[in-house]
Amino acid sequence: MANRHLSRSLVLQSLFEWDFYDGKKRAAERILERNLAEFAPGLDDIGFARTLVRGTLGERKNIDAIIEKAAPEWPLKQIAFIDRNILRIGLFELLFGNRKEVPPKVAINEAIELSKTFGSDTSSRFVNGVLGTVYREIGEPGKDEGKKRQAPLDLASLPREQLAGAVVWQMTKSGQYRLALVHDVFGRWTLSKGHIEADATPQAGVARVIKEELGLDAKVESQVGENEYVASHPEKGKVRKHVWFFLAVSEFEPLTLKKSGGLDDAKW
Repeated sequence: MANRHLSRSLVLQSLFEWDFYDGKKRAAERILERNLAEFAPGLDDIGFARTLVRGTLGERKNIDAIIEKAAPEWPLKQIAFIDRNILRIGLFELLFGNRKEVPPKVAINEAIELSKTFGSDTSSRFVNGVLGTVYREIGEPGKDEGKKRQAPLDLASLPREQLAGAVVWQMTKSGQYRLALVHDVFGRWTLSKGHIEADATPQAGVARVIKEELGLDAKVESQVGENEYVASHPEKGKVRKHVWFFLAVSEFEPLTLKKSGGLDDAKW
């Protein structure tokens, strides 16, 4: 699919120029048409390039929120123009494109190839990390297609992160229970959770996380679970994440969501 790869390259160059001018001074579709005429006259599949530009920009707000969720240590404006737009193209194809035409693994591999061609020495690892994180979040569709047996991971050699989360609850005067949940950009209601490496204990850490993320002064009660799993980090690669879960009780107060890290809502 050499034509498709060329189309993606031209779309990337067009989005880079559009983004460089703050997305205001020049229309991305006009830039694409100019690039198609100059660099790919007679391209067979022009419709693919046009659809990719329109689709990527049409879903840009959702895609940018997902980038912030998958790479919370990198504010969007601090990501290089090239890397940012490679991620936008890759995430559009991964999440909103036609999977029969572009399977998820193809979308990821094509984005990595773009990063190797146009990005810096670290771009391909960063792009792979972000797209890999999102791929796992959506359940790794098609992961068993053509899968080869891999050597087992040496868990002891992986960097380890510590997190804590809580089921924050409150009882109404009528005896009903309310739970405080946060909503992420992947469309899921989930528990408040965050990093606690700098805290003295997991209990102290989760109390701080609840205060910072929801604005609640919760009393941490019993531990209800503990889990460790391997995740993909945009820069560190694979990491071990150790998570403690607690019950925490709070008075009923309006939730004040800390809008960062890919969260967009919070409710009782």
